[in-house]
Amino acid sequence: MMKDIYLIRHGETDYNRQGRVQGQGIDSSINALGQQQAQAFYETYLDVPFELVVTSGLRRTHQTVEPFRKLSIPFYETRDINEISWGRFEGMAYGDEVSSAYQQMIHEWGIGNYDFAIEGGESASALASRIDRFLNWLTRRPEETILICSHGRTLRCMLTLIHQRPLHEMEAYHHHNTGLYRFTWQNGVYQTLLENDISHLEPILKT
Repeated sequence: MMKDIYLIRHGETDYNRQGRVQGQGIDSSINALGQQQAQAFYETYLDVPFELVVTSGLRRTHQTVEPFRKLSIPFYETRDINEISWGRFEGMAYGDEVSSAYQQMIHEWGIGNYDFAIEGGESASALASRIDRFLNWLTRRPEETILICSHGRTLRCMLTLIHQRPLHEMEAYHHHNTGLYRFTWQNGVYQTLLENDISHLEPILKT
């Protein structure tokens, strides 16, 4: 069986716009632009025969794919694809303190210390463990065409696992709110069809 997997980041939140740290401890909502992004994605892909929609346990992913509920597609929520925990920095504006902690984390992960976590936060190895569990679950599902909505750092980690790259290469992946990655999966092999595609946002970006 071949699976067709659509993987998107949630729509914009005020935390995104204000440059504030979110993480799994901040259950923010998408803002007006995020709602426009979600609607644009829905209008572009509503004819795709999705058999399952998967979200994290956080509100911003639910709201991003909410329009698909009107199509009576089964929804499934899992905390395994929640955003990483940023510990005591969650809710803080990006500044010198946050930047210093972040750079230390990137350095530690870059030298292979994947068990390192910023104060009160989650390590790369812990994040990868739950995402690997999710991917194993996903490939055992009977559905063939699946839409998944998750978070920025979670997607970075998931993409390294899909591409079988070391975790420190997470920094190579950058994605827009509602940016789309599309993969096929068959016999344990992923093939990339789209990377951070935002063609559905063209009408919004022009305004």
